[in-house]
Amino acid sequence: MMSSVNKAALYPGSFDPITNGHLDIIQRALQIFDFLIIGVAANPEKHTLFTDSERMAMLAEAVDGLDRIEVTSFTGLTTAFAKERGVRAIIRGLRMVSDFEFEFQMALMNHKLMPEADTVFLMPSERYTYLSSSLIKDIARHQGQIDCFVPSNVSKALKGKFARK
Repeated sequence: MMSSVNKAALYPGSFDPITNGHLDIIQRALQIFDFLIIGVAANPEKHTLFTDSERMAMLAEAVDGLDRIEVTSFTGLTTAFAKERGVRAIIRGLRMVSDFEFEFQMALMNHKLMPEADTVFLMPSERYTYLSSSLIKDIARHQGQIDCFVPSNVSKALKGKFARK
């Protein structure tokens, strides 16, 4: 007999900025889970291009229209936030084999810190496997074409950050 308990997952990240690859992972996660919490990691030690509130706003606008999603921010350990929210699945995206070693190490540590939670690795569509926020920022910094890599609101924000004066 199926349980009527909602299955929620946490998709944590810096999302600096959100890309179409992130959106693809979000849509894939929604096919598996009843509810998705997108946790924007607020880490004062990490130098992000966009502020925490800018990243939250861009992400919220990018997922506007998708049901069963909450966009929020958190500080500290992902596992502590997952426990606080009662989440037992942590979504991580794997683009390439090069991501695996870091992500595997993080998944093992998260499991040690929170044995009741599982890491679920999702791969984006093939057309997004090469995307990363860092690459997108570099292209935008040099006034390259980014519209096909990020939502339109993110493209506008990036262009504003790197506008030549």
